[in-house]
Amino acid sequence: MTSTSNPRDLRAELESLTTEAFRPELAGIDQLPTPDIARLMNAEDATVAAAVARRLPEISAAVDAVAERMGRGGRLIYMGAGTAGRLGVLDASECPPTFNTDPSQVVGLIAGGPTAMVTSVEGAEDSRELAEADLDALSLTADDTVVGVSASGRTPYAIAAVEHARGLGALTIGLSCNEHSALAAAAEHGIEVVVGPELLTGSTRLKAGTAQKLVLNMLSTITMIRLGKTYGNLMVDVRASNDKLRARSRRIVALATGADDTEIERALAATDGEVKNAILVVLAGVDGPTAARLLEESGGRLRAALTTAGG
Repeated sequence: MTSTSNPRDLRAELESLTTEAFRPELAGIDQLPTPDIARLMNAEDATVAAAVARRLPEISAAVDAVAERMGRGGRLIYMGAGTAGRLGVLDASECPPTFNTDPSQVVGLIAGGPTAMVTSVEGAEDSRELAEADLDALSLTADDTVVGVSASGRTPYAIAAVEHARGLGALTIGLSCNEHSALAAAAEHGIEVVVGPELLTGSTRLKAGTAQKLVLNMLSTITMIRLGKTYGNLMVDVRASNDKLRARSRRIVALATGADDTEIERALAATDGEVKNAILVVLAGVDGPTAARLLEESGGRLRAALTTAGG
């Protein structure tokens, strides 16, 4: 069933949100020279990182909770509508090439399905039943994490996703850009990044969208660091699926080991191009199969495998 809120009630609700506030001082922005508008936008954007910084304790706590569950085989699932949903899909889609995750490990769901990535799907964001059905299709478990994303913090699809997931025992995170939001209240971990009114009234693809992107970057990236998907600040689990990434793979092995090109090529050949394995081959002086075994026994953590090999 789709929400049928009274239009007057909805208008009053929106007017109470910081992200929807009107800024009279910008009422003449359309008459300004382009460089002035650009400076205004840039100044607005410069405030977003500080707003995120004020929520680092909540973000950190959420990351540790996510990593604990993903370490047990759980999934990270983003759910939102419109811009928020698209940002979740974007973050999820970049995890396989960056961290060599299975596409099912980090999932982005947008209200209305794939079509909504490029076209507005009427009423999808207001449907609680759609959120529940989307989650039920994934056979949610207690090791999974569902992140509801909504700038307003009132989107029915995102709230229902969090409430349904929590009822099934999954970890829940609510990411919004308004204080005292229904989304954050519904989640076990509420993250409210208050960026203030937008340059264009209610256009939450701007500062709110930037804030959401920054937080999603943290959730996925730091979780992957905690799971051993990196070695220092090197993407040792990168999937070399094109020429650029193959070149990056060689560079990562070089940075991690200091080996010359010949030794690097030999190590990558011995490990079917797996960067993490190749580093272990070079640094521990083992063969390809031994490197694979050591990494498997270490849960894919390169530092632990190196310690075992040096043992």
